[in-house]
Amino acid sequence: MSHALRNEYQEFRHGIRENFAQFSHQLLQVFLVGMTIGMMRTVVPALGETEFGVPKGSFMLLTTFVVAFGFVKGTLNFVAGRLSELIGRQKVLLLGWAAALPIPFMILYAPNWNWIVAATVLLGVNQGLTWSMTQTAKLDITRPDQRGFVIGLNEFSGYVGLAVAGIITGYMATAYGPRHGLLIFGIAVIVLAALLTILWVKDTLSWAKAEGAKHAAGQSTGPKPRYPANISDKPTTWEVFSLMSWRDKRMATISQAGLVEKFVDALVWVFYPVFLYRHGLSLASIGWVIGVYGFVWGGSQFFTGKLSDHIGRQRPIVWGMWICGAGVAMMLMGQGVVWWSLSAAVSGFGMALLYPNLSAAVSDIAHPNWRGSAIGIYRFWRDLGYGIGALALGIVASFSGAIEEAFWFVAVSMFLSGLVVQIWGEETHPRLNPAPAIP
Repeated sequence: MSHALRNEYQEFRHGIRENFAQFSHQLLQVFLVGMTIGMMRTVVPALGETEFGVPKGSFMLLTTFVVAFGFVKGTLNFVAGRLSELIGRQKVLLLGWAAALPIPFMILYAPNWNWIVAATVLLGVNQGLTWSMTQTAKLDITRPDQRGFVIGLNEFSGYVGLAVAGIITGYMATAYGPRHGLLIFGIAVIVLAALLTILWVKDTLSWAKAEGAKHAAGQSTGPKPRYPANISDKPTTWEVFSLMSWRDKRMATISQAGLVEKFVDALVWVFYPVFLYRHGLSLASIGWVIGVYGFVWGGSQFFTGKLSDHIGRQRPIVWGMWICGAGVAMMLMGQGVVWWSLSAAVSGFGMALLYPNLSAAVSDIAHPNWRGSAIGIYRFWRDLGYGIGALALGIVASFSGAIEEAFWFVAVSMFLSGLVVQIWGEETHPRLNPAPAIP
């Protein structure tokens, strides 16, 4: 190894402890990213009829804002991953916060539901750029044996932020009115996040490049990952996209599971508030029930990501798909805040098992040279699940005339998707399933 290359490795050391300050800044960023989407999760769907003019029973119209969010966020995930390898992670993060600035004002002045859909398009841009970058940046600066824990912490922080925002906005909507409450909350979060990005967030692309150079020089230590063999060292966008989508069975299996699990989140976003509001719960109580889902999801990931570093990714993903689907079905099997909160907690725990470990599985077998693109394409398919799921939920509810049928549709979809992972998936953790040694 050359002296210059050795110095480069010394400069870009990988590990949470070695990069603790920047790691902490990124955790705060994803907390604020979660709060930004959280401000749209309780008040807006619950008051779609009374505040924003959605006719009663118009299930397809009610789902339009989540459909728009899913397709836009999915596409921007794809763009963010590739763009971050060209201009750096920090600039993409800042672009994401710039996209969010108009959202609180659009909600304030919205004369009809179309404005909410438009605001959600910008939210999709914001989430696609910012959440992708917080995850990618952490993976850049940490070690392979920390990936499950790192992604678990990332999602823990983001979904706790989402849950906190859902509760706070429920109270603020009651105190200041739904529009002004969301305006105050939204401006405070978005402006703070943008300022922190400018002042304290560093770009981490150099760490990824140093890791790639280390692999190329044969200086990597530990078990070798099972990287896909049928891809070039510096692949085109199409190469990575086709690999993630169908050419590599492992990646394709992970991508379909990511897409289907978003059916649950679409259901929680669109129909949980409506379901609970129709059963007489106040906005604050709805915020708490949905907050339980977010808190359990977020809080459990603190442990479930680390768990997969010990037992692997495959089993937590399959268990998580099935447990999460069971929690959805439970919502219809009882009554009252306690029962609905318990059901939400079961779904949240299942989501915590599967969510960080799908991303960790992609990171396990994606080469550092194109890991940002791989994560972006996985997140493209995953968040496309918002759009496809919300569209399917609207169709199911419209044809059946009852939102309860949408709950059953999601529960069955989660069971079948988990079965696909069980049959066609593979353990990706390099320590538990390393690539064979080359003689």
